[in-house]
Amino acid sequence: MAVGAQGSRSRQEAQERLRQQQMDDSIPLYRGFQVKADLVGLIQRAVSDYGQLEAGVRVNLKDKYFPTVELGLGTADHHDIVTQTGYKTSAPYLKMGVDFNIMKNKHDIYRVYAGARYALTYFKFDLSHPDLIDPVWGGRSPFRFAGIKANCHWLELLAGVDARIWGPVHLGWTARYQRRLVHNDGSLGNTWYVPGFGKQGGSRISGTFELMLEF
Repeated sequence: MAVGAQGSRSRQEAQERLRQQQMDDSIPLYRGFQVKADLVGLIQRAVSDYGQLEAGVRVNLKDKYFPTVELGLGTADHHDIVTQTGYKTSAPYLKMGVDFNIMKNKHDIYRVYAGARYALTYFKFDLSHPDLIDPVWGGRSPFRFAGIKANCHWLELLAGVDARIWGPVHLGWTARYQRRLVHNDGSLGNTWYVPGFGKQGGSRISGTFELMLEF
């Protein structure tokens, strides 16, 4: 009886795989697209001295592959009360990549993603500090720099979830590991904030909470 039950389960699994394969073969390549916006960056920008506004488009190919483009505007207006140093920037950034639906049933209303992004930004920043006073002669030297050019390229590896809530409305989140690849901080050393990447450092963990409309 055990052998018979095992054989029956194997046949059912084979039939299910065949059904999924037939469904996959019948699904057209282009399945629509999503327009999405990140809410985490919006909240971060509202409650702190840096953050970003980010939106994107994700194209659905066979419910499996999702080429994605994300555009954002990163801003910072920071003043360090200890060092009395001010840092200010506002610049766009771009992320391009693809998400893979790793759910067994690719055509469910829920999706689980693994994906990657190549991201870049070219920006300018202002740095300010109270005038420096010569301890011997008492003279003042200004310490203000404007329009310092910098850039950064980085990689993002992500995992995420996407769920349909009602009609075309979806909600989802992603957790992201960001790794800086190439960067130029300009002539004054480390930048305090990089639009789209975040505060200074070679790598960091970040996340998004996304509102999406699917068409």
